[in-house]
Amino acid sequence: MSTSAELSSRAAQLASAWSAARVVLSSAAGSGEGASSGGALASTLDQHGVGALGAALADGERVELQDAGATVVLTRHGASGSLRISWAEGPTYEQRVPLPGQIAGATGPVQPVTAAPVEGPLGTPVGLSALDEIDRKLAVVRGKLYDHASVPPARREGTVPAVSVDLLGDPLFLRDHGVRAAYVAGAMAGGIASVELVVAMARAGLLAFFGSGGLPLPAVEEALRSLSSQLGDRPCGCNLLHNPNEPAVEDQTVDLLLQHGCTRVSASAFMTLTPAIVRYRAAGLSLKGGQIVEKTAIFAKVSRPEVAARFLSPAPAAMLKSLVEAGRITEEQAALAARVPLARDITAEADSGGHTDRRPLPVLLPLLLKLRDELHARHGYAQPPRIGAAGGLGDPRSVHAAFAMGAAYVLTGSVNQATVEAGTSPRVKKMLAEAGMADVATGPAPDMFELGAHVQVLSKGSMYAQRGRRLYELYKAYDGVDSLPVDVRSRLEKKVFRRTIDEIWAGTRAYWAERDPSEVARAERDPKHHMALIFRWYLGMTSRWARTGDADRVRDYQVWCGPSMGLFNGWATGGRLSELSARRVADVAQALLEGAAACRRREVARALGVRV
Repeated sequence: MSTSAELSSRAAQLASAWSAARVVLSSAAGSGEGASSGGALASTLDQHGVGALGAALADGERVELQDAGATVVLTRHGASGSLRISWAEGPTYEQRVPLPGQIAGATGPVQPVTAAPVEGPLGTPVGLSALDEIDRKLAVVRGKLYDHASVPPARREGTVPAVSVDLLGDPLFLRDHGVRAAYVAGAMAGGIASVELVVAMARAGLLAFFGSGGLPLPAVEEALRSLSSQLGDRPCGCNLLHNPNEPAVEDQTVDLLLQHGCTRVSASAFMTLTPAIVRYRAAGLSLKGGQIVEKTAIFAKVSRPEVAARFLSPAPAAMLKSLVEAGRITEEQAALAARVPLARDITAEADSGGHTDRRPLPVLLPLLLKLRDELHARHGYAQPPRIGAAGGLGDPRSVHAAFAMGAAYVLTGSVNQATVEAGTSPRVKKMLAEAGMADVATGPAPDMFELGAHVQVLSKGSMYAQRGRRLYELYKAYDGVDSLPVDVRSRLEKKVFRRTIDEIWAGTRAYWAERDPSEVARAERDPKHHMALIFRWYLGMTSRWARTGDADRVRDYQVWCGPSMGLFNGWATGGRLSELSARRVADVAQALLEGAAACRRREVARALGVRV
């Protein structure tokens, strides 16, 4: 063991060899100091590298070298060391570094620089743009970036690894869903997430959901047939939109999904669980070799912890029992459903377009991750459910931030509406491409009008939010359309509806008489419900006018949109995705993913002392 005198002698030699003004060498036995004229610590460290300095230290020893331009502290822990470098005109950073073996006589006076092997000079530094080349491995030396191969191993102070897009998110997501990246194109209702969009994503090795919400059942069935014929076994999914007004439609949609072998659904707008969503999950469960096989998968979009908890838990026992008694599932399926979470993938839906509670993602995602951990431990699942992120994701930084917070996958929606494959009109795509972050507002949700639910929509160029809110105010204030003041009714018919209320009711009555006659009977005995159905006619037509591009109804367009659209437009300006014709959905996904991978590399470089 070195004495204080020996440590002081070695410290003096280190000060001279490394051109440091002051050196403190410490061990369990004590410490010693040495000094020299100094003035060249930085250049000497650049020349010989940290490895040569580490070769002078015994296990557990710590050396601190001080000079006018820098302070270097290195502590050996076996074959590696803890390094801290502080530059007078630069950053301070810490990292663990590999060290060569201690040279003979390291516990006595040594000449570290000449005794340790010295490798060749550095290559030429590269610019920060090299971080955007995500497959390019880089080395860091004194806060500068170099091609990894151009820097001798002993001189590398850190490495910025290549980061491919498949390294983002949870690798089990890729395995379980057979995709190449943890990225999902969400189910924009009304067929906006079109068959063409889903096919393009699947052929690019990515997952997307067809937007079946609000479409008639024959159209949903036609889409399922088309997806099956075009994609075969490639992974894709379909939307299952909660329909509290028409539970039979929700149940019939599940019949179609199971009939056509759709193995993934995006469960949207669920406030509580329904027999339909539970039946879909249970119907895909079986036992093989003692292991539960899960053929059907649910992606549950949630914005409240209490709703997430229902999907993170096994299906309710009472609901499973009722489904068994009704012959909708088998006893074995019910028993297996009691052992697995209702949904393996939960999407934390933050400030998104359409149905949304506009929750901030940095609050919602950590809450759901904690809840997931608690319920995973409580139920003893073999594999924990995954928590993904959606809402506000419109550029690489936001996607990177979601992954950095622990998201297993990311889901985009608004930005995909302005892609070539989106099932909406060119006029709407142009409006979306011109939107800024603040060009959004909330208006009544047509499917949940009476409940007071809202959707987030594009406000630039449209009056839907204002007109929809006015209709809801009238609905709350009056008992029926016959109670409306004459001037109010006249203004609605001329300025908003552009037809008389009687004309609207005639068409609405015929529609419901065919779809669900009980709605007509209820409306004829309840003036309030009669009013709701008339107002819902307008609210429902606004999204159709938008999708078809009705030029006479632009001010009424209901275009579901979140602030991420403005973020995306700002990021894309001046780049290859600035023009609408270039915005193909798989290219948008790839650009966001590659940008997020570059952001991760920048974080690594920053931690290694590079100013980025």
